[in-house]
Amino acid sequence: MTEIIVVNEHDDEIGIGEKLLVHQQGLLHRAFSILVFNQNNELLIHQRTSHKYHSGDLWTNTCCGHPNANEEIGAAAHRRLSEEMGFDTPLEFLYKFQYRAEFENGLIENEIDNVFVGTYYDSFIVNPEEVADYKWITIGNLLENVSKNPENYTFWFKEILKSDKFTAFVAANLVFI
Repeated sequence: MTEIIVVNEHDDEIGIGEKLLVHQQGLLHRAFSILVFNQNNELLIHQRTSHKYHSGDLWTNTCCGHPNANEEIGAAAHRRLSEEMGFDTPLEFLYKFQYRAEFENGLIENEIDNVFVGTYYDSFIVNPEEVADYKWITIGNLLENVSKNPENYTFWFKEILKSDKFTAFVAANLVFI
């Protein structure tokens, strides 16, 4: 049984709850999303496995998850990056946002999502229990594909991509050729 951190609208911890129950009840909880870029200014995205409790088979950011009870958000981000994608790298906090999404199976994501960015230039082996597929993609190609096929991407990833803070990060840090 995995317990995650339940928070208020200010991201202050107000309790813990069993992960599935938190999503069934739509309780506001702490989460993170990671965006990892390579030396070619490409973003690593992955396709969630079909057996995920929601959003199976959809493409999303490099890695995402929830800190466990009594786990610091940065430590959780590094833990999940290693567990899902098979590597770890330094991460920087970019920003956080709140969103709520209801899924066809009755689960509700009601999260304060902490977004982290990093770079990675080496090989890795993903966890097939978590990741169905992955690819490196330029932001331009990604935004074009999300615009044409939004149903292929997770709700929170689309929220990140349209964020002013993400756009500012891309403009300040990536070179487009």
